[in-house]
Amino acid sequence: MRLTLLCVFLLSGTAAAQATRPAPAGAAAPVPQELTIYREVFEYDAGGRRDPFASLLATSDLRPLLIDLRLAAIAYDPNGRNSVAVLRDLTSKEQYRVKVGQTLGRMRVAAIQPRSVTFTIQEFGLSRQETLTMNDTTRVSTP
Repeated sequence: MRLTLLCVFLLSGTAAAQATRPAPAGAAAPVPQELTIYREVFEYDAGGRRDPFASLLATSDLRPLLIDLRLAAIAYDPNGRNSVAVLRDLTSKEQYRVKVGQTLGRMRVAAIQPRSVTFTIQEFGLSRQETLTMNDTTRVSTP
């Protein structure tokens, strides 16, 4: 990102004084003085960080939200190590395959049961757990 600051200085000390009093008859016109422009350029090196001026609500780091997801399918492993849940984003029509411990936006998959997925959501320094169940009309329930 590049931010340019442009400062204009007019070096006309005598021109300002001459503008306030009338020029005598027969006097030569004042010689215009030189205009000097100083330009200062600032550069922001992101270095892998996000743009501090970009809106946090518009970034994809926060997406998908839990209310935008629908639990489409679960491949459940009774041992709990290889369970996979398939989620669909209703707004962007994307599909996500998640396992326990995987992050999705600012949510982390805490557990996968035969008919539900439990997420741990980190917001504003607090964490909470929400459960998304298959074919639930309320869609999100808090355990």
